[in-house]
This record gives sequence, structure tokens and C-alpha cells, in this order.
Amino acid sequence: MTEIEVPLSRHPYTAFVGEGLLEKCGGLAAGKIQPRRCAIVTDSNVGPLYAGRLGESLRRAGFEPTTITVPAGEASKSMECAASVCSEMARAGLDRSSSVFALGGGVVGDLAGFVAGIHYRGVPCVQVPTTVVAQVDSSIGGKTGVNLPEGKNLVGCFHQPALVVADVSTLSTLPPREFHEGFAEIIKHAAIRDPSLLDETGASTELVARNIAIKSAIVAADEFETSGVRALLNFGHTIGHGIEAAAGYGTLLHGEAISLGLVAAASLSVRHAGLPQSEAGRITSALERHNLPLRLPPEISVDAVLEAVARDKKFQAGSVRFVLLKRLGEAFVSDAVTVSEIRSAIENLR
Repeated sequence: MTEIEVPLSRHPYTAFVGEGLLEKCGGLAAGKIQPRRCAIVTDSNVGPLYAGRLGESLRRAGFEPTTITVPAGEASKSMECAASVCSEMARAGLDRSSSVFALGGGVVGDLAGFVAGIHYRGVPCVQVPTTVVAQVDSSIGGKTGVNLPEGKNLVGCFHQPALVVADVSTLSTLPPREFHEGFAEIIKHAAIRDPSLLDETGASTELVARNIAIKSAIVAADEFETSGVRALLNFGHTIGHGIEAAAGYGTLLHGEAISLGLVAAASLSVRHAGLPQSEAGRITSALERHNLPLRLPPEISVDAVLEAVARDKKFQAGSVRFVLLKRLGEAFVSDAVTVSEIRSAIENLR
């Protein structure tokens, strides 16, 4: 088991990475939070596989878990679903002394983290990610939230987990499409901080730990996105989120939409920041190795993508704070990219 510290000034915590950690999760959690009533929030895909094992581990440690299952898929990241989960928790007697265990991928992590942040004005949350994207990215950093029809993650709060328990053995049950989409976030980390990650193709404890270390360092430097450092994690996400929203949530997996955003961001970096074309090509080649899309489906309107981008949290006062690369590993935030140039970059994805 590898331990990575997330050294936040107010709420530092540890991410545990390794194989067979579901069985140890109760004991690890009991070292951080009082074992009392808790909710295991999971989805219809993950719950049948792992909720029983997690529940047994929690009971051994003195917790009293109630499992709440939401439908698998991006549609569950909604205000309606969050309210439903809160109601189930209230009916089960979970109060301000309770806790939430988020068992699943990015959707469950964001939803359950948001619920933990608002239930009785905030209860502890333990992130137990079971997908590549959740283990290397979304379980770290405390960003929680749900989508609106108008855009992705427009309602949410910062609610740091009490701890993160990433059991890499859960990745073995992912369908190929879901496994490979998570590598879009690994490729993003490679682009902004560690180019050697571009050559990685298989998941391991070491790979997950390296990615968590990258994200935790950036989050620790800018927990609430006030200095601009944390914005570097948005490389590829401005256009990627716009594509995801324009396609209709669930049409493209998150990593598939981000793949397209990475291609567009790399091309804009070549134009505006002097990124060598050969290095942009390394990003594209890495995405291609994981069967991630490089071309925008014809049924997705460029205008619809731009409308979604304009509603994105990164679009401020009519201008976009766009993350560009000078070189692989050297990212910065620019306000020099115009809307017309973003349109051209999206059109070039055709």
C-alpha cells in the first residue's frame, strides 16, 4: 500500500493506493472518523460488485452502513438525484454525526461528495474510487457537484474528503471503454507536469500514486482556485466540457470528451504558445493508443459547443481563461485566446 499526503493547510488528508484495500477500508476510515451510521453511495454497476465487501469491512470497524444505489451514468449527477440521496439518508437516520462513503467512479464521487457537503451542512466523506478517472483525478481535491442542463458542474461546493482509498484491483472489472477513458486525465497530467506519463498504457499502484501526487501538489498550492495554479488542471477541459454538454450527458464518456478538448488545446498551444508540433503529436498519439476520439462527431453542433463553453465556470466576464502549453510539462493560463479562435479549434476537430 502506498500513502500520498494531500497537504492542505486546513484539512490535510491521506490517499491510500494499493490492491485489496476494500477489505481494509473500514479500519483506515476508523482512524480518521468516528465509526457510526454511514451511507455507502454507489451506482447500479459498481454496487453489485463491491458494496457488499465495503459494507462488511465497515461493519467490522464499528460502522453501521446503509447502501444507497443510484442509476449508473452521468444523468445521476443532478440536483434531483442529490435530493433523493439526502432524503434516503434522512430516512435511514443519518444525522450530523454520520458519514458518507463514495463507492464508484467520477459521477458517484462528485454526487456523493456534494451530498456529504450539504447533508446537515456537511458530514465527513470518504472517497473510494473504482475507475481510472476517479482514482487518478476526481477523487482528489474536494471539488464536488452536479450538472445542470445548461452546463457541467455548475452547482457544487468544495468539500475535501476525510481520506481516499483507491483499490486498484477494482480496475480489473472495468469494461475496456471505461478503462481507457480514464487515461485522458493521465494524459492531461502528463501534458502539464510529467511527460513521461504519456508512455503509460496499463494501470498500477505506481501509476495511480504518481498521478495523485501531481494533482495533490497542485491542489495544495491553490485549494480554492484563487491563485490560478489549480486552473492548470483544466487543460483540455474548457472545450472538452463544452463538447460533453453539447453531446448530451452520457453520449460521450467524460474522458472521450476531454480527449477532444486535449486535441483542441494542443493545437491552440501550437498557435499561441509555441508548443512544438511534435509535442502536440505526442499528446495525440497517446490518446490514439487508448482508442480515444480525435474527431468531433458530425451530429454535435459547433454552435452548441460554444454555447456550453460560454456557460462554463472558466468563462469569466466574456473572456476565457484558457490553459496552454509552452512545452510538455510547462502549462500556463492565458487570456489571449479569442472566442473565434476557439470556434476554429472546434471546427478543426471535424
